[in-house]
Amino acid sequence: MEKALIVIGGPTASGKTNIAVKLAKKFNGEIINADSRTVYREMDLATSKPTLTEKQNIPHHLFDILNPDQPFSVAEYKKLANEKIEEIQGRNHLPILVGGTGLYLDATIYSYNLTTSKPNLELRRELNQLSIKEILDKLKKVDPKSAEKIDPNNKRRLIRALEVTLTSGRPFSKQQKKKALGKNVLYLALDIPRVDLYRKINKRVDSWVNDGLVEETKKLSEKYPSDLPAMSSLGYKEIIEYISGTMTLDMATEIMKRRTRNYAKRQLTWLKRNKDIKWVKSYSEAASLVQDFLSKES
Repeated sequence: MEKALIVIGGPTASGKTNIAVKLAKKFNGEIINADSRTVYREMDLATSKPTLTEKQNIPHHLFDILNPDQPFSVAEYKKLANEKIEEIQGRNHLPILVGGTGLYLDATIYSYNLTTSKPNLELRRELNQLSIKEILDKLKKVDPKSAEKIDPNNKRRLIRALEVTLTSGRPFSKQQKKKALGKNVLYLALDIPRVDLYRKINKRVDSWVNDGLVEETKKLSEKYPSDLPAMSSLGYKEIIEYISGTMTLDMATEIMKRRTRNYAKRQLTWLKRNKDIKWVKSYSEAASLVQDFLSKES
């Protein structure tokens, strides 16, 4: 087998982790996290971080590698992911890159030539004083492609795209050059009916609250400022508003559900544009494609 790499994308709550673990068990694989929030320690519930039981003794990498107040870039993620891929391949195991952060996945497998623009701290401070809507509106004017792709709730990434565009005079989106997908890479994504996906999302959010998201968020709030990028994640942001008294828990829960459904829509939009992706509806479909792929690679 040439140094194969399996990639599994899909919207939140679609079942990526379950399928990835089954594939890892069948094909002697190890899992590499490609989610921008499960990299953080202490943020377990609203990130739907896999439990020990769910991991089923399969090695999982790049989970819990940062504290919530540590900055982390796509370029840093790409470097770590590539190191893990080579490390796993060096053991003659199959690396399986799994997650819902499309930019993490694509930056790694398409070898994005990420911008090396130096931070403009003064501009960054100015932009940080603006609301997310104001930042997004500015970005739409100078780089509509980035405005469309970047999660509108991710203030840090919106600021970085606008900062690079204004500082360099070139759209941030045009500076993220990528290579063609390697023949050793199989890119899968989960295709789940929208009604089923939304039902799973609603159920997942309810489980966050029932399993102690309020308590987890309170502990985080005691240690970290609420304006950190990590603390603006879906789930934590709404519970912080509940704790501050600006909304009831029921209101926060319904907003979480709506925002998570909207996030899933954006994830699907990102994935649907990619013609390299092979869509699967089940583990059996995924296993069959992986089996065929590995047979050709051997």
